[in-house]
Amino acid sequence: MTGVGTSTAGDGVARLLLRYVLLAYGISWLLFAPAPSVGGAAGWVLAVAGAFGPAAAAGLVVRRSGGSLRGWLRPLLRWRVPVRYWVYALGLPVVLFLSVGGVIVVSGDQVHLDRLGPATDWIVFFILVWLPTGAGEELGWRGLALDLLQARHSPLAATVLLGLIWGVWHLPFYRDAISVLGVALTAFYFTWLWNRTGSLLLCAILHGALNASQSALVFVGGGPVAFVGGGPVAPAILGVMFVGALALVVSTRGRLGFDDRPELVAERVADLGVRG
Repeated sequence: MTGVGTSTAGDGVARLLLRYVLLAYGISWLLFAPAPSVGGAAGWVLAVAGAFGPAAAAGLVVRRSGGSLRGWLRPLLRWRVPVRYWVYALGLPVVLFLSVGGVIVVSGDQVHLDRLGPATDWIVFFILVWLPTGAGEELGWRGLALDLLQARHSPLAATVLLGLIWGVWHLPFYRDAISVLGVALTAFYFTWLWNRTGSLLLCAILHGALNASQSALVFVGGGPVAFVGGGPVAPAILGVMFVGALALVVSTRGRLGFDDRPELVAERVADLGVRG
């Protein structure tokens, strides 16, 4: 476990985190709630705008606490990391969701690979939709909340807590426990990447690639499906995410890259407005 140095700083971390979570939920859910009933292009705009709630909340919290907005945003421009992390961010989602298709086939359901579109579709949606909205989330979840939690808890406990917070945040869209848990389990993949690289850019790329792969690479029944696609899809995604997360936890002995961080947690939370 890593602390921020004093009990006063620890109390500051808790207050900052609570303020952030309430704001992130409030901003996003205010936009998410009417999206389904509005429908059409306007509903889509509301849903996309809601995805930037975590970033807006984090920016407000950092500014209000006297933190450095530049320090908070700096990791979004950190691209000079070993190539293997770029491969991880772009390749892991493809491996995971192709594995989901394999699980569905083994379970006896049909996967319609004939409906697989050209790679350009994946790339276009990734660049225009999933990467920007991924950044909108990652500026909050990994850019602020994760290190506030890692300042008080072990990397494993911090990831479990953030995974649950993040999963429940999706409730306006994923209204079943299996889907929420599926989202929560992906938090382990992000914690390892963030701790090893300190790059919010790569976290945003991983986020966007996960969403793009989920939309483009899982085909059951009438075509591409999401976590809430019903039938065997949500359990298959949950199972694959669990196995991958478990492998990551075991292989890192629960440290999830924490011991190889390029920036100490105490330095990061100081940028965010917590003073020791």
